[in-house]
Amino acid sequence: MKSDEDKLVPVDDHKLFAISGEAGDRVNFSEFIIANVRLYALRNGMGLSTKAVANFTRGELATALRKSPYNTNLLMAGYDEDTGPALFWCDYLATLHQMNICGTGYGSYFVLSMFDKLWHPNLTETEALDMMKKGIEEVQRRLVVAPTTYIIKVIDKDGTRTVAEI
Repeated sequence: MKSDEDKLVPVDDHKLFAISGEAGDRVNFSEFIIANVRLYALRNGMGLSTKAVANFTRGELATALRKSPYNTNLLMAGYDEDTGPALFWCDYLATLHQMNICGTGYGSYFVLSMFDKLWHPNLTETEALDMMKKGIEEVQRRLVVAPTTYIIKVIDKDGTRTVAEI
């Protein structure tokens, strides 16, 4: 288990993947999607929305599932000027859901109910950061193989930025 790798991969200035799975699949798939999203933007003179990137990603996972599947799960987060923030969860079987809160991996079993309790539609950045810190504390306390470092990033109208490394 690598603790020094940033698995929050930027897709563009206002979108990123939080991706898990086998190292080769994780890197190859994320680079493939990012390259295709950038190619679309270059060819068409406009970028894709977060929802469009999520659906394209789901389609590529579904296609690969029947040929040579990628063993990767991912969260897609982004901010679009017209629709605001969006968060999507997608697993290796190409199941896609838009969520308000989500997680992946063993740690999610310990924090999803807490996140569901703490989340509300008008959540501020400070409240969200506090919620993430509580989730990290819970994972560190209850998960035997908890990672040693965590990176918290925010995506908003100003782009993507790192707000904390715990």
